[in-house]
Amino acid sequence: MHAVTAFLSRKQGRAVGDLAVITIVFGLFFLVLLGNLPLLEPDEGRYAEIPREMLERADFVSPYLNYVKYFEKPPLHYWVNAASLAVFGPTEFAVRFPSALLGLSGVLLTYCLGRRVFGRREGLYGALVLASSLGYLALGRVNSIDMTLTFCMTATLGFFFLASRDAERRKGLFYHLFYVFAALTVLAKGLIGIVLPGGVVFVYLMFTRRWRLLREMRLLTGVPLFLAVCAPWFVLVSLKNPEFPRFFFIHEHFERFLTKVHKRYEPPWFFIPVILLGLVPWTFFLPEAVRNLWRTRDERKLYLVLWAGVIFTFFSASSSKLIPYMLPVFPALALLVGATVSEAFDRDGRSLRGCSLVAAAFLSITGVGVTLYPYLVARPKIAGGGALATGCVLMVGGILALVFQLKQRRESFLAALCLTVCLCGVIAPPVIFARSLEKKSTRELAKIVRERYPDAPLISYGYYRQDLPFYTGRRVIVAGSSGELEFGRRRENEPGWFIGPAEFFDLWDSSRQVVTLIGRSDYLLFRRVAKSPARVVGEWGETLLITNR
Repeated sequence: MHAVTAFLSRKQGRAVGDLAVITIVFGLFFLVLLGNLPLLEPDEGRYAEIPREMLERADFVSPYLNYVKYFEKPPLHYWVNAASLAVFGPTEFAVRFPSALLGLSGVLLTYCLGRRVFGRREGLYGALVLASSLGYLALGRVNSIDMTLTFCMTATLGFFFLASRDAERRKGLFYHLFYVFAALTVLAKGLIGIVLPGGVVFVYLMFTRRWRLLREMRLLTGVPLFLAVCAPWFVLVSLKNPEFPRFFFIHEHFERFLTKVHKRYEPPWFFIPVILLGLVPWTFFLPEAVRNLWRTRDERKLYLVLWAGVIFTFFSASSSKLIPYMLPVFPALALLVGATVSEAFDRDGRSLRGCSLVAAAFLSITGVGVTLYPYLVARPKIAGGGALATGCVLMVGGILALVFQLKQRRESFLAALCLTVCLCGVIAPPVIFARSLEKKSTRELAKIVRERYPDAPLISYGYYRQDLPFYTGRRVIVAGSSGELEFGRRRENEPGWFIGPAEFFDLWDSSRQVVTLIGRSDYLLFRRVAKSPARVVGEWGETLLITNR
């Protein structure tokens, strides 16, 4: 424990050694058991299948989903996932590895930014806070396009942060890296790669009145560099698909932001609890970080607050909201909290005493709740063991942190908080996603299809199941709502892949064998309508696999 305390308390030390320790320790938590769970529906299934089809088609320009055009997102996340699938094969580990690697890289980048701007210990604490924030670690262990975006956004805003310092001797390098990563952010998720960094920079210049930075931002060389990185794909995909510009720029950006067309509307305060819960256990240190900023008027911390504030305000004003949209604010908040904790330790740490005790107590109380949860909802067979393990880790970790804080062993307290949350990040997902996996995953049913019915038409009845093409390695007939495949369906050249009820029953009652995934509730009605009897050959949760022969 002495070695851990010494490592966390030093203000000086080699960056290479720190980076090695961070990589080894947190690499374990980001990567261990990464492929154990089936793909989570719908996002993981979707973002696994698109790169699989890219590799199969050898087409890395036009994204396809279930073999129809899918232009909702740019290709950067698909490209890194395709590279992982090419190396590791079509497995859950391969699908999640890029997000985990980028999540870990974001932690290392946060350390480097914090070290260069504030100091060694501030950077280290910022990295610890980020890696052990519940929301960041959880999303780093799933196939999330927002983790790719977050890494690129962190690099974009971080390199501007470095370049804007008056004493910086490598301004040219950092400004040009700012433009490169802004372009990659555009390739990760579209025009917000321009809007959000541009908004943060503009508001920062307005607050600090440092408009002179515009003269040193290397606009004459940076803008062409930005276009050289991101423009080629947009040009190529538009030439191959003339319908792309209108759908991508108008429908997926302006209509998504201004209207409720995607049916993801939430109230303006929606992201407040998302941030507060996602930053656990460091949420309780935010008030002290804000008070410290107000007291010191530190321009470096002001930039971090504006970084988080502009992104929060932008997405809160949008008519389309999802929890992962807040992921890019976490590196800024982690650095803010890390710097605040380090500075408080220099004084005597008394200003953090209250929030430290609350954080430790929160973990312990949450551990009790997690332990009892499966029994309160009458599902102990599904999640009881995992809930017990998670609850015990939280209770023990919270109690240890409480003891360390009372004994004023501050570095040990930090280590206890980090270790507790990171362990939960590995063992808790089976508990959290147990019900969802039971109801939605098609992995086990897809195995039956591959082994017994490799040549029979495969139908997804009622709606499109995102992970089914990935697990079966082939195209799926959609009988029912085409959902987000509607754009591609309208441009479908081959009939018979999107069918209505009449076409489905014609196919089912024909002499040809077909297999169908159908929900239990739909199956009851199906049996009364179909002429040919159904034989149930597999079931998983709320889904049945049936065949007409």
